[in-house]
Amino acid sequence: MNTAYALKNVNLIHGDSSRNLQKNMTILVNEQGLIQDIGRDHELHIPSHYTTIDLSGKYVMPGLINAHVHLFADGKPFSLSVSEGLLQFAYDRILNTKFGRNVLKKRMKRNALTALHAGVTTMRSVGEFFYTDVQLRDEINNGDFVGPNLLVSGFFISVTGGHGAPLLALVGDSPWEARRNVRINVKHGVDLIKICVTGGVTDAKMVGEAGRLQMTVDEVAAICDEAHKIGLRVAAHVESTEGVRVALQGGVDTIEHGSEMDDEIIRLYKNNPNALNGYTALIPTLQAAYPSASLNTSVTKVSATVKENSRLVYDSMLKGVKQAIENDITMGIGTDAAMPYVTHYDMWREMDHYMRQANLNNKQVIDMVTRTNAKILGVDDVTGTVDIGKHADLNIMEQNPLEHIEALSGISMVMVKGNLIQTPSVTRINEVDDVVNSVW
Repeated sequence: MNTAYALKNVNLIHGDSSRNLQKNMTILVNEQGLIQDIGRDHELHIPSHYTTIDLSGKYVMPGLINAHVHLFADGKPFSLSVSEGLLQFAYDRILNTKFGRNVLKKRMKRNALTALHAGVTTMRSVGEFFYTDVQLRDEINNGDFVGPNLLVSGFFISVTGGHGAPLLALVGDSPWEARRNVRINVKHGVDLIKICVTGGVTDAKMVGEAGRLQMTVDEVAAICDEAHKIGLRVAAHVESTEGVRVALQGGVDTIEHGSEMDDEIIRLYKNNPNALNGYTALIPTLQAAYPSASLNTSVTKVSATVKENSRLVYDSMLKGVKQAIENDITMGIGTDAAMPYVTHYDMWREMDHYMRQANLNNKQVIDMVTRTNAKILGVDDVTGTVDIGKHADLNIMEQNPLEHIEALSGISMVMVKGNLIQTPSVTRINEVDDVVNSVW
């Protein structure tokens, strides 16, 4: 059982863009970690056994939801042009050993806690090794340690020679093999299925290969049918227009990264009869492509091929973002944390990017990263807004993020399921921060 808390004198941001900031509010959090009541300071009775915390002048909002992360890395630059032979050797001799798996699990736990201390109370992990993400989720849910709410996908599902294959993916080359791979992931306890419909920047060998189509509509449709019949969503890595079309026709629930759209694609996003909920949402990851696309290769140490692929993907992804806004397509926010220069503690940068490049305002991006993300991920019944009956997943800040989005870079306190972290601590990566700060 948790301690019961009364958070007094707060400036309350609900997370829902249709509601305005409320001043001088009290939030009661019960022993089950749920929001028991919300009301004006002078109107709400605080039971005697509740621990009262006076937060005069501070701002409280829902915890952030990062809809696209990988826990296996922390955002430090790594080579995107290592030979397949060297990767296979490292996988066999280092990673896929008892020692390697222990190191990996510790790193993933550290990254999850870094995100939590930076205000990310819910994370959707979209591709990890060995179902280590499933283990961490279960340990958190069992109360072994206080961590973020984790939604996990285990291995990618890909094709021979496809994105993430063969080290980070289950490989299949027909609809039935694809179904089998869904079943393997389900057997290991995943919350969602992650597929790779096109190539990606990280393993493209030539310019233009990043978005090359790799799966067929039949393969995607088989995966979606297999997942949807037990209520699991399907997230699709896609980095080209044709890839988006194939993924949407197959019935995926989210497009990860995305690309420029045409009229058919816009219609399918908004009304997709094969998706679990009748529509497909877009989760772009602008910060993941931006440094490699915009910085000199002498800084990023990436090859000319990676730089050009990053630029092509970023430009098309940004066009897709603007089209999604114009056409009222459901869009959430994910960072692709783990990729070079994308840390687990700087989610506000992705929000800032939308404000700069797509003319969204503070209230809109806060809604996207809380209420909308929760809806897209299917967890809006328990988190995403500050409402009675939901989990007490809360961020407490000195400054108002509705005025300065960078207020989210320094969280004063974090609460997840009613567990209060009074002095959050984030170890920053200076070599990454210096580069990312130079981009703007």
